[in-house]
Amino acid sequence: MTAPSIPPKYAPDATLRSTPETVSWGYIAADLPPVLRVQSGQTIRIDTVSHQGINTRQDPVSYFGAAGIPPAQVLQDAQDIFNQVKRAERAGPHVITGPVYVEGAQPGDMLEVRVLDVEVRVPYGVNSTGPGSGVLPDLLAQPALKTIKLDLERRVALFSEDIEVPLAPFMGIVAVAPPPALVRVSTKPPGAFGGNIDFRHLTAGATLYLPVFNAGALFYTGDGHAMQGDGEVDGTAIEISLTPTLQLIVHQGAGKSMKWPRAEDAAHYYAMGMDTDLDAALKNAVEETVAFLRHKAGLSAQDAYALASLSVDFRVGEAVNDVKMVYGMIPKRIFTRQPEYWQQHHHRGKKT
Repeated sequence: MTAPSIPPKYAPDATLRSTPETVSWGYIAADLPPVLRVQSGQTIRIDTVSHQGINTRQDPVSYFGAAGIPPAQVLQDAQDIFNQVKRAERAGPHVITGPVYVEGAQPGDMLEVRVLDVEVRVPYGVNSTGPGSGVLPDLLAQPALKTIKLDLERRVALFSEDIEVPLAPFMGIVAVAPPPALVRVSTKPPGAFGGNIDFRHLTAGATLYLPVFNAGALFYTGDGHAMQGDGEVDGTAIEISLTPTLQLIVHQGAGKSMKWPRAEDAAHYYAMGMDTDLDAALKNAVEETVAFLRHKAGLSAQDAYALASLSVDFRVGEAVNDVKMVYGMIPKRIFTRQPEYWQQHHHRGKKT
């Protein structure tokens, strides 16, 4: 299918609220009925709710109230989900919104997910770690739950009196449903279907490409982050409820050769690789990068491998969710002929 032009001023074709009827807790499923249907090229504004303050014994008002958050700043969605939705057994911790059925999408296709905007729903978020968490599971002896307030006017997180961290909100989970043979997978480890890739470059203006495994693609998103460093090493970022506006575009047959998700923004192409072993994840990312360079520039394997070594930075995007993700940052400036990218030619005005 031909990719439609970017819609003006992010005016969405549909809005999807996060309610007990439109979310699932802990799993990405191929067997849930769609909560919304859209055409390829349409845009959706999707509310999401962070699992922080929901996956606790206390209700969200009490949990956040203990950290000085007034009840008026606690989302009603979060309270409703806490009261009415049960987390699946042996499932992940995340609350995700979906699935969205994209008309015309079939197995073997590719779903292009353009991130038009990412709105912050509340002026606070949570970093949660403790014993057994992250890259240093033995570092802490007690749970460490830190509620961090945000200055939304200045676009910073108030980490401490002396430290302010710039906001760069993005969705940690962006997914299509997994292959039908798996039916349901935990939201914790990422995979070829996307999921919990925690890819910090998926801010407004970026694009994610996912292979499609089911009719309609069955799209989900959740696990909002106010910002995150590569690796997410303590196990969480600033976990927060966000509302992304996304454009979903089907490319027929383009997912057949995809092993892993890919991404793009105005400055880089991103080639990803995943595995439970970090060395294997790096190897997969390098293989994806070499394959991309061969296809993009018509290079031999030898030249693509050399260019990957000369010009591509490889980074650990995700180190903490059982399956590790490594990505190669391929700079667009190295190519003398460059196709137009949607974000470069769109005025980022206010929503209508």
